[in-house]
Amino acid sequence: MCNLKSDHVCSQRIKMERIAAFLCALIFVTAKGIIDLVANEPLLKLQLPGIRHLKSGKVREIFDLGDSLLMVATDRISAFDCVMPNGIPRKGEVLTQISHFWFQRFAAMIPNHLLARADDPLPAMLQPYQALLERRSMIVKKAQPLAIECVVRGYLAGSAWHEYFNAQTVCGIKLPDDLMEASELPEPIFTPATKAQSGHDENISFKRAEQIVGVDLARQARDASLKLYANARRYARDRGIIIADTKFEFGMFAGQMILIDEVLTPDSSRFWPADRYEPGQSQPSFDKQFVRDYLETLAWNKTPPAPPLPPDVVQKTQEKYFEAYTRLTGRSL
Repeated sequence: MCNLKSDHVCSQRIKMERIAAFLCALIFVTAKGIIDLVANEPLLKLQLPGIRHLKSGKVREIFDLGDSLLMVATDRISAFDCVMPNGIPRKGEVLTQISHFWFQRFAAMIPNHLLARADDPLPAMLQPYQALLERRSMIVKKAQPLAIECVVRGYLAGSAWHEYFNAQTVCGIKLPDDLMEASELPEPIFTPATKAQSGHDENISFKRAEQIVGVDLARQARDASLKLYANARRYARDRGIIIADTKFEFGMFAGQMILIDEVLTPDSSRFWPADRYEPGQSQPSFDKQFVRDYLETLAWNKTPPAPPLPPDVVQKTQEKYFEAYTRLTGRSL
């Protein structure tokens, strides 16, 4: 009820209240739009003034925190050993949060490099960069990585299929002669590789892996890799995902071998939808194979500079990464 003596004044007050309400709504919508815009802008480069930068990988940036390391997953995506000029928004979140999920699941099986859980607050020195680091960073131990990649294959795909097609072997392991592309192997196999500073990793025999890291460590890494893969494969299959192959990395810390880097992500693994699995051909996937398939349609020689990814490929790739995260964790980002 308006208690003002003048109807004109009352009318003006009502108008002002309506204008104020409209402006509040406009500010909310604008702010939400800015937040959405930022969330959908890929993080491709990262600088943290005052924090010592150690190195850049194809996807990750590594910073020295003194007694620990800060690993930050950007939204960069690579294919054929080339980093694309544009990225996949929030991809770094997917990689980090899936890794946290697997590290937690495997904690009773093998120690890992994590020094903080997924939802722990950032230390004070990193608080100014929370908007950049939140959900895409890990604070980890300063482990010494083993000089081999620990690859486990349960299905015949990628470089393994190409080698098998020519020689019926994978990393020197003789396989049955009646397998097709994407065939399930009689049992998972451990196929180590060297770590290339640039270009492709090189598949090597287990004997060569023993020569590089020593017999005991090579066997320990092999046994741990096969055990972790078997556990993850059963878990994922119950959720509609076939883990065709994956790459683990291990390091030494305080005289003990631990699980490091990323674990069973769409970047380090081949994830196939179980309900669409059909051997004898390339499989649909929840990983960056979709990007590789698109690039194969272009007249590009697979050397830098890489071509930009069109918006529909970016969006579809993001959807695939998000779906992998949701299926595996039961949560959404």
